Amino acid sequence: MLVNLTDVFTNEGQVQELNAVYDADTFTNQLGTFSVKEKSPVALKLSNIGQSKALVEGSVKLTFTFPCDRCLRDVDYTFDLSFENEVASPDCTEVDADEDDLSDFMEGYHLNVDELVNNEILLNWPMKILCKEDCKGICKICGKNLNDGDCGCDDFVPDPRMAAIKDIFNANKEV
Repeated sequence: MLVNLTDVFTNEGQVQELNAVYDADTFTNQLGTFSVKEKSPVALKLSNIGQSKALVEGSVKLTFTFPCDRCLRDVDYTFDLSFENEVASPDCTEVDADEDDLSDFMEGYHLNVDELVNNEILLNWPMKILCKEDCKGICKICGKNLNDGDCGCDDFVPDPRMAAIKDIFNANKEV
């Protein structure tokens, strides 16, 4: 969704509050495509801070369906995002490095709310998403979900440092 910031940029001290809609039904990044299960309106507060700049403050609550990082079972994960960004109008003469980063959100005098929210999702992406804290994952031999019960596979892994001793015992058995 695009929000017109012309009034905010042209009137010194102008403050505008509004609710915008996050239009996306899916979110795609390098890890895959994830569906949006629930979304609240994006509450925005737009303030003119002078010098053809505006402060964009906002909050949104989004629930996504992700696979658990251990067992791959679907998990609902909620992002409760709050953000504050400074954006510049196209005719602003001052250009800082930070504002160059925010140019993705501006299309002329319009703020692209979807791009802004997508950036905040990436910044708040969790390191690991688990269905429960003590998730056991899946068996590396048969692929059964170990949260549903034991699979019975032999999970003994010999210590590779003991391979030399094993060879000695095998040599003595042959004699």
